[in-house]
Amino acid sequence: MSDRKNVSKLPMMALQDIPHPNANAKQIVALVKEDGLVTGYQLSDGRVLSKEQGVELAKQGGIQGVGVAVRSGTEYLKSLPDESEGNNLENLPSVTQMPF
Repeated sequence: MSDRKNVSKLPMMALQDIPHPNANAKQIVALVKEDGLVTGYQLSDGRVLSKEQGVELAKQGGIQGVGVAVRSGTEYLKSLPDESEGNNLENLPSVTQMPF
C-alpha cells in the first residue's frame, strides 16, 4: 500500500515550484504550439503568453492549477495532479503560434 501512496506523490515531486494562486488567478484554456512544441499558453481571459511569461505569471500567483517544472534547464508549466484528466495541459486544445 505504501508503494501505491508514493507513486501518487511522484507527479508533485517532479515540480520545482507550486505557486499559490491569487483570488483572481486565470486558467490555461489552450496551448500555443509551434512544430508540435509548446511555446505559450492562452488564458481564460483571452491573453496569450509566451512560455516564459506564463511561468513568471504562475510564480506570481496569476495562474491556477499549475506548478513549475524544469526540463533541460528550461522552466515550463505542468498541471497539478488531481482526479480529473480533462484539465491536464496535454489534453487542452492547441492554438496557432501568435507573436508575443
